[in-house]
Amino acid sequence: MKSGCRYLIFLLLLVFLTGCSSERETESEYCIYYLNKESTKIIEKAYEPQADAADTLALVGEFLEQLKADAEDVECKKTIPTDVGIAGYTLEESVLTIYFDNNYSTVEKIEEVLMRAAIVRTLTQIDGVDCLNFFVGDAALVDSSGNPVGVMTNDSFIENPGEQINSIQEATLVLYFASEDGKGLVKETQEIHYSSNISMEKLIMERLLKGPKSENAVAAIPSGTKLVNVSVVEGVCYVSLDEGFINQDYSIEEPVVIYSIVNSLTEISTISKVQISVNGDTGRVYRDSFDLDELYVRNLEYVNITEDTQKYTEEGSEVSE
Repeated sequence: MKSGCRYLIFLLLLVFLTGCSSERETESEYCIYYLNKESTKIIEKAYEPQADAADTLALVGEFLEQLKADAEDVECKKTIPTDVGIAGYTLEESVLTIYFDNNYSTVEKIEEVLMRAAIVRTLTQIDGVDCLNFFVGDAALVDSSGNPVGVMTNDSFIENPGEQINSIQEATLVLYFASEDGKGLVKETQEIHYSSNISMEKLIMERLLKGPKSENAVAAIPSGTKLVNVSVVEGVCYVSLDEGFINQDYSIEEPVVIYSIVNSLTEISTISKVQISVNGDTGRVYRDSFDLDELYVRNLEYVNITEDTQKYTEEGSEVSE
């Protein structure tokens, strides 16, 4: 009887231990952060490290290797591109400094910020790493305005918490279109309904391409132009338009075209500068004098002053997609 009871207790204990082991194998306290295929957001994937959790530098090295490796999920891409090398890293008083080679500077601006966020979020999971500092070559990393990025923590990157999918919201847009003679800008306010899945900067660009509602204004952007991409990084809005933007409609003066876009986008409080590209290429000059590699700031010099701003309200519940 006693031996039977001991055997039963042994079996129960074995089952219990096996269950605990299985749970530990499927759950991990660590994640590796990757970029999605379109390089528009970061995605976390659970990861079980091989290094001892108490060995901080070993974990740092292992996580950096994972960040440079291809992700198993086909929806993800490696965080650190293959041609971006890491010369070394140091850890002093919980500040991890990573030294990248000069190829880091070739990463496209929007992707670079996402990459930086993914690296910081991955490595600050490690005990003993509270913040990170990036160097490129011998110099500290700088942002798009040339200012040092400095020490970064997980809180340095703000995520959009996301809103209910397909919920309908209302917004007031202040847009700038070309005057009928093409020599100035007409300010127009539109009260619209839109899907919460669309960003405000994309909404503005789509409305500019669609054209004005007022009779004394016309679209400044050449007809047939399509929006390739628009995003905001550190106060700079990057707008990529297709080849249609290069079509020369000389009835609209060139500053009017540029500042139709810039002034409309800088109505958003978080946007201070705008860069326009053609299919991502900023190495062009728009017509004669507007270099596309420049960051343009708000300029109301071309706005026609009228007593009342044109204001329009949408009928029904039209949704911008």
